[in-house]
Amino acid sequence: MSVERPLPEPADSVVLAPATTLVLGGDLGGTSTRIVIADSEGNVVGRGAAAGGNPTSHPTTAAANFGQALHTALTGVDPARVEAAVIGAAGGSALAIPEVKAQFDAAWFGAGLSAEAEFIGDLEVAFASGTAEPDGHVLISGTGSNAGWVQDHRLVRTAGGHGWLLGDEGSGFWLGREAVRSVLLAFDLEQPLGLLGESVLTALLPDHDPGVFAQRDGFDIVRNGVIRVVNNRPPVLMAELARTVVAAYEHGDQTAQALVKRAAELLIETVGRIRTTKDTTPLILAGSVAGEQSPVGRLLRVAFHEEFAGEILTARDGVSGATWLALGALDPALATEANHTRLLS
Repeated sequence: MSVERPLPEPADSVVLAPATTLVLGGDLGGTSTRIVIADSEGNVVGRGAAAGGNPTSHPTTAAANFGQALHTALTGVDPARVEAAVIGAAGGSALAIPEVKAQFDAAWFGAGLSAEAEFIGDLEVAFASGTAEPDGHVLISGTGSNAGWVQDHRLVRTAGGHGWLLGDEGSGFWLGREAVRSVLLAFDLEQPLGLLGESVLTALLPDHDPGVFAQRDGFDIVRNGVIRVVNNRPPVLMAELARTVVAAYEHGDQTAQALVKRAAELLIETVGRIRTTKDTTPLILAGSVAGEQSPVGRLLRVAFHEEFAGEILTARDGVSGATWLALGALDPALATEANHTRLLS
């Protein structure tokens, strides 16, 4: 009696693994939108990116960028396998507006996703990207600034974060604004500009004629030009001048050094509103201004090590932190140190 044997598979065939549950992490920032899809062991199976996704600034464009990043990340992935999602959003409070929420929902369901997405603040995402510990504090200083107290991976209290008009002390915006104010003060006093002042003037009025200062009303002409340019641009662009401050600082400009020192002091004060000196939980520093390569960030680390107990850690990839939180949302047992290391490495 003959026995039928299965035909051998072609050498180049691929045996697909059984479908597994997936999670989705997102990071919607002012300059970029990033999405990560991962399995239950923290292995990344899809990534997507697009331009800024802050729902406060331009909700329609942000929602479109959100949808684009989702579609890219889900390429070759069945959206039905995504069973948990955590998305950090700068300006996420705008999603409480029905019209804005509807646009983001349209992008979400338009990508074929059916799981409920949990939108949280960027403070929680930044904290999770820096540590797997459930409790601690986080400071973000980039374009804006904000500090938060996290308990059991949830934000329970904040300090700062009031926006460019009412606060954001020590942020990139603050540094840029104070740099321009130092230039205007020099104009008022008809004093020569230092390195920082000249750099700010070049950034704002690249075509200005230095010889104009020799004229009787030269200071007034240039001052009015600076005021006009600054007021005709979106306020957030003031943060671009933070790089000018840092460059002048590194070259020994006294005004820039004073601004950097003051920015660090303001950020230390912000954290001090919500953290005691005896607290031994981690303190996570996030954002370009608070980064390890920034002079403000370097001053912060020295001061925090002297003033606070507990580890001072640097935030890493925010979207990976959100993805790790999504694993915990799917099953708390999956929010392990090993999965955190795998996602953030």
